[in-house]
Amino acid sequence: MKTGRIDADLAGKKFSLETGALALQANGSVLAKLGDTVVLATAVMSKTRREGMDYFPLLVDYEERLYAAGKIKGSRFIKREGRATDEAVLSGRLIDRSIRPLFLEGMRNDVQVVATILSVDEQNDPDVLAINAVSAALGLSNIPFEGPIAGVRVGRVDGQLVLNPTYEQRKTGDLDLVVSGNGEHIFMVEAGAKQITEEDMVTAIRFAQAFLAELIKLQNNLVEQVGQKKTEVIRILADEKIITEVEKFASEKLEAALFGSFPKEQREQQYDLVKEEITLHIVEMFKDNEELNLPLHIGLSIEKLTKKLIRKNILEQERRVDLRALNATRLVSCQVGILPRTHGSALFNRGETQVLTTVTLGSSGDAQILDGMEDFDVEGTTKRYIHHYNFPGYSVGEVAPMRGPGRREVGHGALAERAVEVVLPDKEKFPYTLRLVSEVLGSNGSTSMASTCGSTLALMDAGVPITEMIGGVAMGLVLDKASGKFKVLTDIAGIEDANGDMDFKVTGSTTGITALQMDIKTRGLTVEIVDQALKQAKDGRLHILSVMKATIASPREEMSPLAPRITTLMINPEKIRDVIGSGGKVINKIIAETGVKIDIEDSGLVMVTSNDAAASKKALDWIHNLTREIKVGEVFKGKVNRIMDFGAFVELTPGHDGLCHMSELSWSRVGRVEDVVSVGDELDVKVVEIDQMGRINLSHKILLPRPEGGSVDERPRTPRHYDDNNHRGGGGFRNRH
Repeated sequence: MKTGRIDADLAGKKFSLETGALALQANGSVLAKLGDTVVLATAVMSKTRREGMDYFPLLVDYEERLYAAGKIKGSRFIKREGRATDEAVLSGRLIDRSIRPLFLEGMRNDVQVVATILSVDEQNDPDVLAINAVSAALGLSNIPFEGPIAGVRVGRVDGQLVLNPTYEQRKTGDLDLVVSGNGEHIFMVEAGAKQITEEDMVTAIRFAQAFLAELIKLQNNLVEQVGQKKTEVIRILADEKIITEVEKFASEKLEAALFGSFPKEQREQQYDLVKEEITLHIVEMFKDNEELNLPLHIGLSIEKLTKKLIRKNILEQERRVDLRALNATRLVSCQVGILPRTHGSALFNRGETQVLTTVTLGSSGDAQILDGMEDFDVEGTTKRYIHHYNFPGYSVGEVAPMRGPGRREVGHGALAERAVEVVLPDKEKFPYTLRLVSEVLGSNGSTSMASTCGSTLALMDAGVPITEMIGGVAMGLVLDKASGKFKVLTDIAGIEDANGDMDFKVTGSTTGITALQMDIKTRGLTVEIVDQALKQAKDGRLHILSVMKATIASPREEMSPLAPRITTLMINPEKIRDVIGSGGKVINKIIAETGVKIDIEDSGLVMVTSNDAAASKKALDWIHNLTREIKVGEVFKGKVNRIMDFGAFVELTPGHDGLCHMSELSWSRVGRVEDVVSVGDELDVKVVEIDQMGRINLSHKILLPRPEGGSVDERPRTPRHYDDNNHRGGGGFRNRH
């Protein structure tokens, strides 16, 4: 492999692509650097095609390495990186969705690209760098690839757009947008936003496109230096004679089976019957052509004709398979509170898509601990809002093994999570961990958007005080490349997704957008198409939100009686050790005696979780007394826990004692302390002094009526034998734990 390198300044950051030194047995390899973040991308293609495969076998792996961030896995028993984290899965999907449209139609050779993260500098995210590295590796390899493609991240901080923002800027800004494409077309969009307008989103995409063009030039420069000649592969395409005969024989029959306002199941039954009829006809007609793989070519031909009919009807007549208008959503209905034992639940229906979402509330200690490459908090980062998405086979009437979440499930769950997370209440206001689970019960397109809507409804049913309602809709597209004519479709059904050019998911409130995810099946879209899709999506979203609002207008005032109650207390962080105690003795004693769950954060936020209000109050009072600052003038009903010759020590709060000198026990002279109080007695006392050493001096007599003409005990309160050995730190804050 020849060596080559390009260097550039990308918005003030050093960017480079180099090849010819590492992974030399791959078809193509590139080492990409942005700052001190380093990614190695490799591309390999099998020498032979996969027979019988009806899709392009592309495998994308995004490999996080903990050493890249100078970390060792937190598990005591397992130190090797295990299964891909959700973050790695999502990053791999960014690459897959960017490059998949750029491979040849009918290509069936296995292609694997691997992005291995070698170094992370805590400033520059490796996922976007990996998109560019993979594209460059494919471009300079001998693998047929009609790229290049580039990727950038755009943030917005204080109203200003920022290219490839740092992690800190992404936290403080109101936009996190990833765009892949070239100088003319957009291929992939992924975004999270804090309710920004459609106009601002389009502005950000245009901002990204200028830098995409710059990155494309750099990749082309590298390919010119060291690029290889592309290998010719044998593609699997439908036989032209069979295509012609299928169209002649079945165009009208297929169109009649596809178009009409009838259920998905009926459409599929009619469609299958026509397919059987076509198959019998073609087999009979071409029975002497033994060299043809008839089942394969018949299937490809029917697929091609189906796509042609759907697209032609939309482009020429604005006629959709279910006869809806292009900007119309399917029938939407919602229910909340349908499960008796969950903390919140909702059922969202849109056409034949049906999703059940539940909410479970937990304490701060239930938050998920993250142990990934990009979790830079040395003590581990936690996640308090979790959305899980399940897509069983029965949702589409199929038999499928239940083997845990795949990339699709992780991606759809993350999209719904990102869409709603921005309207959650602050942790200080609502200190709960929230786990949402969306069960797809029926699918006919856009289950991720149904999960987003169901999440909002379930959260409101659970009494979570979200700031806005969030809805979502999936937009489709049919584009004629020759003429440039296109039609945007609102709320696409599954068949429109499969035969169209775009699946563009948009979520948001009445105020603005909270998340985007766009996949395409064509060779790129213009910003103008994206602009129209966003505007049309807003109308669809507002309609869906109106139906949701009619079901439940605002979060319930009271949470489910089954949900735990969390009460909070803010203490001085320096007092945390007093609550925990040596070896956890104090906090464990509180938990054992009250039955509550206690979580304490470094900020001093104490969260007590229990379904028993009395137990919560007891625990909070206990913690408050452990950490409170005793002040002169306060009155306590304390317990005498020790008697000395010169007075009684009284426990004011757990861990805090004060001295009531014998001269302060009574207005009359006291001969012996035991004549007035005994160990275990409760005694009303007032704090009269806190000396420079923090010792607390108390008085009981000051709370009693002073007798007229009676004798007064005026002995000094600090005798010579009242010293640190007897008093153990004085009458001040004696922490007995």
